[in-house]
Amino acid sequence: MKIILSGANGRMGRQIAEIAETMPDIEITAGIDKSPNTYPAPFPVYKDPFEINEMADVIIDFSHPTAIPGLVEHARARRLPMVIATTGLTEYELGMIKEASAYIPILQAPNMSLGICLMHELVKRITEVLGDTFDIEIIEQHHNQKSDSPSGTAYALADSINSALPKPRQLVFGRRSAMGKRSKDEIGIHAVRGGTIAGIHTVIFAGCDEILEISHTAHSRKVFALGAIHAARYITGKPPGLYVMRDALQI
Repeated sequence: MKIILSGANGRMGRQIAEIAETMPDIEITAGIDKSPNTYPAPFPVYKDPFEINEMADVIIDFSHPTAIPGLVEHARARRLPMVIATTGLTEYELGMIKEASAYIPILQAPNMSLGICLMHELVKRITEVLGDTFDIEIIEQHHNQKSDSPSGTAYALADSINSALPKPRQLVFGRRSAMGKRSKDEIGIHAVRGGTIAGIHTVIFAGCDEILEISHTAHSRKVFALGAIHAARYITGKPPGLYVMRDALQI
């Protein structure tokens, strides 16, 4: 499988490149990065995706929301499947991805971890049983270099919870200066930034005299890189459409 790696010089890009070198059936043929000469790489790295002439089967993207329009346009022009893991996307970028999925297969997810994918299914099931009587809070923790807050995964977990409720709850962030009691019609979301935390997401179901917590800890970025490669294997050869990690795990 030949891969074009978007965000090649970022932390996740370098992690994917490192893992790809250990896989005999994987080859990164080209990279894309806003600073193409920052690190040496065993493949050419371009600033503009339209400079790429190398052959590829799929694009894996861990870059920045501003890179998405050009990258999607390039993928459509070459009819290349995409795995998009960039977070902090605006409605405009999400709309562009959805439109492009009518022409090419795109798997878009804010978290490539296979464990997080299963966590979504677990919290939906718990919400179906406990949601009417338990308060629900989400806490996410990441390293001090992460630019978006709360994380895309925290938002996605909240969406999964709301999808299991008869009436979606309002998202409340941090509660700084909040007055009055907690409403039953809310989901609290809290962000922690510090050190080199790769990623911890916890969903708390708090009831009367009992608490149930579902938590996922990523000990390194390797789990996201492996998940992205798994997603790339899945999406290659699929018909046009918008896919999620749940599809890649076939659950």
